[in-house]
Amino acid sequence: MAAADVVDAYLSALPGGCRRLAKAEWGLTLSAESLDEPLDIGLSIADELVRAKAPALAAGAELDPWMLLWWNRQTRLVRFACTRSREIWVHADLPVAAVDERTLDRLLGLVVEAALAARSRARNA
Repeated sequence: MAAADVVDAYLSALPGGCRRLAKAEWGLTLSAESLDEPLDIGLSIADELVRAKAPALAAGAELDPWMLLWWNRQTRLVRFACTRSREIWVHADLPVAAVDERTLDRLLGLVVEAALAARSRARNA
């Protein structure tokens, strides 16, 4: 099964489903008690990678940017980035060859976990 088919089947089976944005591009909005606000995750397949990205914090959030560099050294598959407008994003990549339901679930779980950590840290700053 092609990676796009695996991603499409996995996301379609989630409660609430997903949005198909273009060929090999999806959008997913997650809401939960642990998320103070919904988390929008974009997924795409390009350059032999499944890529996930999500905005963790809006511009102006109280978070030491050096903490992001430290976190990037502690994480696997995910990393933090900052836009010019100082929004904090979570990015994750997975080789297309490794894509199956389990690895995709892990990738999305790590994106959510990273966003939660950043939001929690900013709230407690």
